[in-house]
Amino acid sequence: MRRVLLIFVLFCATAGYAQEDARLVVPYERFVLPNGLNVILHEDHTTPTVSVNVWYHVGSGREKVGRTGFAHLFEHIMFEGSGHVPEGAFDNWLEAAGASNNGSTTQDRTNYYEDLPANALELALFLESDRMGYLLAATSQEKVDGQRDVVKNERRQRVENRPYGLAFSTMFEHLFPESHPYSWPVIGSMEDLSAASYEDVVEFFTRWYSPANASIAIAGDFDAAETRALVEKWFSDVPAGDPVPPPDVVSAFLTEERRSVLEDRVSLPRMYMAWLSPAIYAPGDAELDILASVLTEGKNSRLYKRLVYELQIAQDVTAFQYSLEQGSSFWIITTARAGHDLDELEVVIQEEIDRLKMEAPSEREVQRAVNQYEVGFLGSLERVGGFSGKADRLNAYYFRTGNPDYFNEDLARYKAIEPVDIQAVTRTWLRDDGRVVLSVVPEGRTDLASEGMKSNTD
Repeated sequence: MRRVLLIFVLFCATAGYAQEDARLVVPYERFVLPNGLNVILHEDHTTPTVSVNVWYHVGSGREKVGRTGFAHLFEHIMFEGSGHVPEGAFDNWLEAAGASNNGSTTQDRTNYYEDLPANALELALFLESDRMGYLLAATSQEKVDGQRDVVKNERRQRVENRPYGLAFSTMFEHLFPESHPYSWPVIGSMEDLSAASYEDVVEFFTRWYSPANASIAIAGDFDAAETRALVEKWFSDVPAGDPVPPPDVVSAFLTEERRSVLEDRVSLPRMYMAWLSPAIYAPGDAELDILASVLTEGKNSRLYKRLVYELQIAQDVTAFQYSLEQGSSFWIITTARAGHDLDELEVVIQEEIDRLKMEAPSEREVQRAVNQYEVGFLGSLERVGGFSGKADRLNAYYFRTGNPDYFNEDLARYKAIEPVDIQAVTRTWLRDDGRVVLSVVPEGRTDLASEGMKSNTD
C-alpha cells in the first residue's frame, strides 16, 4: 500500500512539473502581400477541415457621431454578393460545399469566417477576395436600403422590443463621454441608419475595407506552400487602398457615481453595475477576469452563493470583464426574485466588494478560477474554426499585439495571479465613486429600485 501511495505522489509531482514547464506550440507562417494584406497560416492535420478567418480592423469605434452603425451594416452587406458572386450565391455555394460561415462586429473589429472541408479551401479564398476587392461593383442604393431595413428590424428585435434590451446602450452612454466612440451601440441608432446615404456607405467601405487594413488567418488541413500560392492568386489583384491611421484614443474617467432608472416591459427588476477598467492585455485586465469568476462563476462563488443560494433574493447573477482596445469595463448584472427589490441585492453586492477590498480571496478561490479559465482556454485550441478557435485567436493576437503566437503570454497572465492581485484590482478599479448603476424595473414600479437610485436619478 505504501509503495502504491509513493508511486502516486511521485506521479503527481512529475505531472505537475511537466505541466508547469510545458509550452503551447501553435506553429504558424506569416507573410504580407504587396497590397498590405497580412496572412497567417497554421497547419493542423487532425481533421480534414480548414477555417478561413478574416479580420477587418474597423468596428463601431471607428465611426463618428451622426454616422453610427456602419460597421455592423457592412457585416450584412458583405453577404449580399460582389463583382463575381451573384446575390444569394455566397451562402448557397458554401452550403453546397458542406461549409458554415458567419460574421460579427464589435467596437474594435469586424470578423468573417468560413469553416469548410479542406478540399473547398479555394472556394472560401475566392469568395473573401471577391468581396474585399469587388463589393462595390455589385452594391447599389437598393441593396443598401434593403440591408439598412434588415439592420433596423434587428435593432427593434434585439434592442427596442426585447426585455432589458436598452440596458447595455444606456450603460455605455453613462460609462463613456459623448465624444468617445464606445458611447454609442455597435448596431447604431435608428436616426443614423436612416440618414446614411449611398455615398456615405461607399466612402466607409473605401476607407476601411482594404487589404492594408485586414488580416486573414487560415488554420487546418492544408499545405502551406500550396495555400500561399492560392492566397497570392486570389488576393494580389485587390487594390491596397489608402493607409489607415491608428485610432484616436479618447480617455474616459468617472469622478462620481452615476445612477439611473429605466422602466421597461419586464416582470422582474434587474440591476446593471459597471466600472471603467484597463484595456485588453493591460495590467489588471486578466485579474478582473478572475475577479468576475470569484464573484459569480459556479455555485460556490461569492455572489451566487449569497444572492441565489443562501438568501434566495436573486434569480441570477453574473460578472465579467468586457475587454476592448481603448478601455474596458467590468460588469455585475443581477435579477431580483419576485417579491424582492434591487436595494436588497445592492446591499449584498456592496458587502462582498468591500470584503474583497479589506481581505484578499483565498488561494483556493483564485486557483479554482484560474483553473476554470485555463480549461476553457485550452478547450478553444481543440478547434481550428468558429469565433474562438485557433484561426480566430491567431488573428486576434496579431491585431492586438502584432504577434500571432501570443498563446503562452496570454495564458501566463492568468497563471501568475495571486490573491493579493485580486484585492488590489478591486480596490483600484471598483471605486464607489467611479461606477454606473442602472436599475431596470417594470413600468410604474420605480419603488423596486434601490434607495440610492430613487434619491439620485438622471
